[in-house]
Amino acid sequence: MYQIDKPLAKHKLIYVLVLGFISTTALAQTQPSLEITATGSQEATQSILTPTKILQGDELLNKLGTTLGATLANELGVSATGYGAGSSRPVIRGLEGSRVQILQNGLSVGDVSNISQDHAVGNNMQNTHQVEILRGAAALLYGSGSSGGLVNVVNDRILTNLPDRPTGAVNTSYETVNNGRAGALEVDGAFGSVAVHVDTAINNANDYTIPGNSTQSQGEPAGGWTVPPGGNGGNNYTGKLPNTFSNQNNLGVGVSYIGQNGYTGVSVERLNNNYGIPTPEGGSINQSQNRYDLQHQTRDPFSGLSSFKFSAANSNYNHTEFTNTGEAASLWKNIANEARFELAHNPLAGWKGTFGAQVSAASLNATEIGTGSYAIVPPTKTNSNALFWIEEGKWNSLQGNLGLRYNNVAQKPNLGTQLEGQEMANSAGDIVGPTPSITLQDRTFNLASYSAGGLWNFMQGHGAGIAYTVSQRAPSAQELYSYGAHESTATFDIGNPNLNKETSHNLEFNIQKTSGLLRGKASVYANRFNNYIYGYYTGESVPDAEDFSVVVAQQAAATIKGVEGELTYNWRQHGVGGRVFGDASQGTFDAGGNLPLQPAPRLGAELAHQRNGWLTNATYIYSYQQNKLAAWEQGPAPSYNLLNAGISYTEKIKDVNWTVYMNLKNLLNEQIRYATTPMAVRLYAPQPGRSLMVGLRGTF
Repeated sequence: MYQIDKPLAKHKLIYVLVLGFISTTALAQTQPSLEITATGSQEATQSILTPTKILQGDELLNKLGTTLGATLANELGVSATGYGAGSSRPVIRGLEGSRVQILQNGLSVGDVSNISQDHAVGNNMQNTHQVEILRGAAALLYGSGSSGGLVNVVNDRILTNLPDRPTGAVNTSYETVNNGRAGALEVDGAFGSVAVHVDTAINNANDYTIPGNSTQSQGEPAGGWTVPPGGNGGNNYTGKLPNTFSNQNNLGVGVSYIGQNGYTGVSVERLNNNYGIPTPEGGSINQSQNRYDLQHQTRDPFSGLSSFKFSAANSNYNHTEFTNTGEAASLWKNIANEARFELAHNPLAGWKGTFGAQVSAASLNATEIGTGSYAIVPPTKTNSNALFWIEEGKWNSLQGNLGLRYNNVAQKPNLGTQLEGQEMANSAGDIVGPTPSITLQDRTFNLASYSAGGLWNFMQGHGAGIAYTVSQRAPSAQELYSYGAHESTATFDIGNPNLNKETSHNLEFNIQKTSGLLRGKASVYANRFNNYIYGYYTGESVPDAEDFSVVVAQQAAATIKGVEGELTYNWRQHGVGGRVFGDASQGTFDAGGNLPLQPAPRLGAELAHQRNGWLTNATYIYSYQQNKLAAWEQGPAPSYNLLNAGISYTEKIKDVNWTVYMNLKNLLNEQIRYATTPMAVRLYAPQPGRSLMVGLRGTF
């Protein structure tokens, strides 16, 4: 049972008032159903069957953070790794890392963020136009093994329509909690049949301020969680948290030729990101990436086909990891190439769909600076070839979709790499022998993933659906071949070259109301894993590696069960709107015990008012204490209350829509520690304290 803190009782009134407000003001009249479509780089329309969340427009701007994880952290069913200000990936329904694939305009982002939580996602959020969360059959269009889902970041760098006049946007802001200064600019234009896009952004922030007082939060050890770990006279530390700075900048250019039947475009991007790692040891990462994209689409290419699309990307990624003294420790490089084509056919017997193929190749090389030996993972080449087929049909009140994907994945480490073992000690400090040895070997995996779903629209604007998805994932290079000390997680990681492919069986029921002033949706799901891959803490440590815990890759049967839902009234329309929502999931090993890094249950409420250019909103989230931890996790992760608010005003002056805005974050100045943050950071570094952001943006 989860404990309900006393602070929650005083906030229950919020839920009662909002629910009462919605129930008493809901009218019998209905409005036309609003169908939201995911683009997958602007082309692929998703079914209402697929649980899909899209952030765009004002909603995206109001939630925009410096990282993808921070931007999505409070979405339904989504948490974040919260590894400081510079690095944070989304955690979807208790799954993260390689189980949540990150795309940019429908192709892999090409970074190494799935290897470790301290590695930042290789994209800049300032010029993002849309963020999509895809699951089920829609996810199989882009990748297998994403049992948590896919996150696609769309920046529209390659234009698909000719602007009839120069358009663009400018945005600048300042944030108090970290002295954050941000600015972004983008411009679109056309020269005959050629469209041009240019965007740039900069975001510089110092170490952020954390809350602290002499009162312990629920679940804290004696003396509180403190910075430094030695304590501060029994009080929580107050002040700037070391190594939480973040400095980002990027430049992107896109050019496309647009004809009557399609377009062909190319783009190039340079990204730089220098950020701190808030662990007791400290340190920083200097990240850079060059990315080149090509896209082509032809509409109605052949009889019976509505579209042919080809896209390709090359990413040259690298980052250097520095110690707390500023000394370069290791260099990581990843060169990734990916290409895919899609053919969409016209409706046939009530079905319409897309089929195609995808190939990718990545070369990972991480070396210790000075010695030239490998860093954690030996040099590894990963090749993947895939075929996919997605169909959707509609017959009166019934809808259905089917998805199928076959992948062949090959992992090829440098077999000549000499793995460096270390002496291990037990909990008493006695040497018990060397770290377990592994033998590098090439591995090949054949993966078959499929999905089927149905929806019954039993009333106008009301539907009930069911979806079943089987997703197979090949072990990552890190899970197979890791062998070394990892500073940012305070672990000595040991892979397992004999791991089998991981298979998830996800069954989901949902019900939704999509028309009228009062709308809502709710889902309940169970995700059953065969050969779930996880890092097992053996209880030993490595004295010569700062007593880091020895963690070995293992597999076991596991299940994640969850529920999520929301109820809205007149949401994102003029006048007053309200929303209440909640989510909860928990993963367990079938043999007993809890999965690591599981999100805590949450409840929340939002109120907003929009009229005459003014937009005001307030959001409250209560996160329960997470005491269902893995056997090796320290905790519990404490409960917290998060209160955010914002106000903005928009006025058109000549041809420019100017918006001045103010956002208030963590108004209660609570110590927030996500249960999804690895222990090395969660036990040491809370999320930022109370903050005020002011900004000005214009669109033309």
